[in-house]
Amino acid sequence: MARIVVVDYHKGNLSSVVRSLGEAGGDAVISDDPAAIRSAGALVLPGVGSFGDAMGYLRESGEAQALVDALGRGVPFLGICLGLQLLFERGSETDDGSWAEGLGVLPGSASRLESTRLKVPHVGWDQINLTPHGRACPLFADVPDGANVYFTHSFALADDVPEGIVAARTHYARSFASAVWDGRATFGVQFHPEKSSATGLAMLRGFVRVAGGAA
Repeated sequence: MARIVVVDYHKGNLSSVVRSLGEAGGDAVISDDPAAIRSAGALVLPGVGSFGDAMGYLRESGEAQALVDALGRGVPFLGICLGLQLLFERGSETDDGSWAEGLGVLPGSASRLESTRLKVPHVGWDQINLTPHGRACPLFADVPDGANVYFTHSFALADDVPEGIVAARTHYARSFASAVWDGRATFGVQFHPEKSSATGLAMLRGFVRVAGGAA
């Protein structure tokens, strides 16, 4: 079985992600070592904090280039919450509201959810609506359309994300891509599968199967 490296950029507690991957049948460890990230059998990038701060740390530590190198060779990857957004070209969650460059693995950007009617951040359980592309996605093999998952975020993917990689959509303040899949082994979800009960565990099992197949 491929060892799954959960990428640590010192912005939060990753133990719940590691524990959930273990419950899903995976062998997961936490690391901030670029060499371990570059040589990983599979990668999970969780996310807390701001886009700009996260990218600043990942670049300074060498983890950003290690992630790009690993993704370039097709290592199975799952981005969670901010980890999804960092896959893209840019994000506006910075101290001054300017755009910060992301990993640039996928085209598009992440921007703030704006609403005068709804509370932002978007916190709690909400539905994911699978696209035709999403119905073929390994993460959702055992997940029904309209399943409820747990969100906590103020920023989300913007409309410049290509529809061809959108696996699921959610509507809160606006319609946004709540899951993406590049058609190979790169996945990202705006919600937290590790906090989404049996539904989230089913998704993590799907990722573990992909990681095992790549070993």
